[in-house]
Formats: sequence, structure tokens, C-alpha cells
Amino acid sequence: MENVIIIGGGPAGFSAAIYLARDGFKPLLFAGSPPGGQLSLTSEVENFPGHESILGADLIEKMKTQSAKFGTKILDQNISKVDFTRSPFELESGQKIYQAKSVIIATGAKALWLGLESETRLRGKGVSACATCDGFFFREKTVAVVGGGDTALEEALTLAKFAKKVYLIHRRDSFRACKLMQERVKTNPKIKIIYNGTVEEIMGKEKLEGVKLKILDPRSQIVDKTIKIKDRRSKINDLKVEGVFVAIGHKPDTNIFKNQIKMDEKGYIITSESATSVKGVYAAGDCVDHKYRQAAVAAGMGVAAALEVEKFLET
Repeated sequence: MENVIIIGGGPAGFSAAIYLARDGFKPLLFAGSPPGGQLSLTSEVENFPGHESILGADLIEKMKTQSAKFGTKILDQNISKVDFTRSPFELESGQKIYQAKSVIIATGAKALWLGLESETRLRGKGVSACATCDGFFFREKTVAVVGGGDTALEEALTLAKFAKKVYLIHRRDSFRACKLMQERVKTNPKIKIIYNGTVEEIMGKEKLEGVKLKILDPRSQIVDKTIKIKDRRSKINDLKVEGVFVAIGHKPDTNIFKNQIKMDEKGYIITSESATSVKGVYAAGDCVDHKYRQAAVAAGMGVAAALEVEKFLET
């Protein structure tokens, strides 16, 4: 019987573990396989308090070491099934069932990608899914944002603060984003819109050099006269950029909690002061937060969840 099981080995999970372990609650943390979450895939982090510059994987390793020092038991395994209908709660990993008085869900979310081999290979070498995280590294450079929803337009506006030029590539002839956001993008002189366009390939071996752009509709309006379209109907056009930001959405890692706790239509867990709809089950980080998606925010949410769990266990 565990006092608390933490599901997730990102900044939310390890921050919760540090607080709980230091206060003597001996948490069991399932870090996942591979462990580390999205932060472990981030090359350089410059906006986490206390670190001027640190590799994402190194930051996770420091959190892991600190939580283990205070007595957290860490397993690099995934939880495959949960049962929150009974007390104690039951969680399954591999062939083993674990029981806990309380649970913190910190499973995070995954960025949706285009599905290109080159996109995976150049991730962290010019390809990103977070302008807030990486925009600073593209100061006075030319970049592209792929997408047409609120997230994509927000990313384009964020990048326009740093970059020399931002191409916004959308596969349709109109945006899904709110009208206010559209107006801000269309009136920003740094942002150039390409409608009815798709990225067919990301170019570069060691670092990103550009994208192969396909125009889906020969009548497409190209809102930038500097783009030379060779053949809108059939040929692929090369667009030179130094960064590509994929902004086609995120998916929270919450599938195993369906029909167990309340979630919104996108799968994000609904909480009130870290508590879910099931008493004794708490959630923190990107599986809850669909707005900020920052490591420091996730860490703070993990601390809040830990403090709420302590109150729950003490009463």
C-alpha cells in the first residue's frame, strides 16, 4: 500500500515528488518509458528559474536525482490501467497491481506532428513545437509556422517579436482561429501568410535549411510577393527558412483515465485546486494546462498538487 503514486516523470511529477518525499510521504513515481516527458526532448532551456542555460534532459535528470535523494521510489515504467472506483486505488503496470491511498496524475501532453522523418531528425535543430520555449533562439531569422488554429496564430505572433520574418503556412484558404487573432496576424508586417499550402518535406542534414512547400490550390492567394512560385499546380517549391514551428495542436496523455475522472472534450483533466472529480486523485502539468504548457508552470502545479495530497492524507 502506497501513500501516493505519481504518474509521470516530467517537471510536474518530479516537483510533486520532491515535496512529498521531503515531508516523509515516500511517494512512488512511475516515470514512464522512456522517462522525462516533452522536456527531455528539448535541446536547450533558458527560461527555467535558476538555470541560465541547461539541456532539457539534464534538467529532468537533476529533478530525478533530487527527488530520489529525499526518498522517492522511481520506476521507469508506464501505468497501463487504473481503477479509481474503489479505495484504495489500483494501478496496473506490466503484470503487477499497485495500490495507493492517493494519486497524482502528471502524464503531460504530446505535440501533434506532421509525421515526416526529417521533422523527427531535425527536432531541436531548427524544428520545434513551442515558440515560447524556443523563439528567442531565432532572433532576426526567418522562420515558418505550420497551422491555422489559435495556437498557430499565437505562435506566429510570439515569433514575430524575435524573428525577421514569419511565414504562416495553412492548408486551407481561411483560418479557424478567432477573428481578433486573425486581425492581429494579418496586420503584423513581419508575418506573411501562405494559404492552401502544405509542408511536404523539411530540408537539411545537420540543421534545418528550409521546407519543400506544395500549393494545393492553383488559385491560392500568396500574401507575400517575395515567394516565387514555380508551378502552383504540381511542382514543389523550396522556401528558405531557419526554423519551423509545428502548431497543429496538442493531445494530452490521458486515454487510460477515460470513464474514471472528468475530462473536457479534448481530453484535458478538469481540476479544482489540483483535485479531480475523484476524491484522493489529483492532477498537474500539461495534462491539465492547455494554455501555458511551460516547464516552470508544470513544476508549480506539481508542488500545488503535492501540498493538496499532504492535506488529504493527513485528514
